[in-house]
Amino acid sequence: MSAPSDRVTIRDVARHAGVSTGAVSIVFNDKPGVSPATRERILEAARELGWTPNSRARSLSGTRVDTVGLAICRPARLLGLEPFYMEFISGIESVLTDRSCSLLLRLVRDLDEEIGLYKQWWQGRQVGGCIVVDFHENDPRVSALENLGMPTVAVAHPSLTGALTSVWTDDATAVAEAVRYLAALGHRRIARVGGPAGLGHSAIRTTAFDTVARELGLEKGPQVATGFAGEDGARATRSLLLTPDRPTAIVYDNDIMAVAGAAVAQEFGLTVPGDLSLLAWDDSQLCRLTHPPLSAMSHDVHGFGAEVTRTLFAVISGQSPPSHQASTPSLTPRGSTGPPPR
Repeated sequence: MSAPSDRVTIRDVARHAGVSTGAVSIVFNDKPGVSPATRERILEAARELGWTPNSRARSLSGTRVDTVGLAICRPARLLGLEPFYMEFISGIESVLTDRSCSLLLRLVRDLDEEIGLYKQWWQGRQVGGCIVVDFHENDPRVSALENLGMPTVAVAHPSLTGALTSVWTDDATAVAEAVRYLAALGHRRIARVGGPAGLGHSAIRTTAFDTVARELGLEKGPQVATGFAGEDGARATRSLLLTPDRPTAIVYDNDIMAVAGAAVAQEFGLTVPGDLSLLAWDDSQLCRLTHPPLSAMSHDVHGFGAEVTRTLFAVISGQSPPSHQASTPSLTPRGSTGPPPR
């Protein structure tokens, strides 16, 4: 993929400052050879054009890709506790290591900051492309990235990602499998603790959950939208267990919330799975370390991260790879699910 015309280069900085590209190179490599006034004029030109000093090596080295960007809108504390992203990043790194490349990871507070970061990275030649995650419905990053022209792979269903190349898992089919399994065990009141309502994959799972429950003739199970932290999962579980017709089974959108839910069940004096069945998403070591171990929708998150990264390199090289679906999460039954209480 060729660089868009508005991407700032060393030649743009030189032209703006009225100097040669060699002078710009001297300044950003901290070498002697230009006057203090010229040095300041070059630095000012770079600031005005958004060509950042810490990107100098890549700006001077041509088209070789040695860094891939990933921005995540998560608090640092939560990211360190979330097994999904640790596994996903390890998959990314497995591909980058083979190519002698690095990952530039930044945590952002909101989508506006994230969009600004992409512009800074691309215009400053800090990255050769980006992996973009956690898409929202009508996500403003889609048009911003399309206009920017930066090689991008979107980790989301193509209904959320516009013209961006996307790699995704079939969350709707996985949700249906989870609900059908619990219904086959005899559960009629099944609840779900989901992630933030604004996230696209949360909306897909919500719709799928309601659809399969209706098809199976189950009672309309409550769905609670919350954050991904353990305390969020615990709070949501308490609210569900305090209802008059409390559920006999709960599906969680990640493993951290499910582990917290198991602790709340114990707090209420309920046995798992005798009184309450629990099923997690994003199977990890956490699910196998609880007692009883948690049933989960399992998928190869490490392999998923690697597949996304390989697709990004294909985009960067101009191969125009098609958007495609990765392997669908599948059910791994363990000790936390069983028939409902009689």
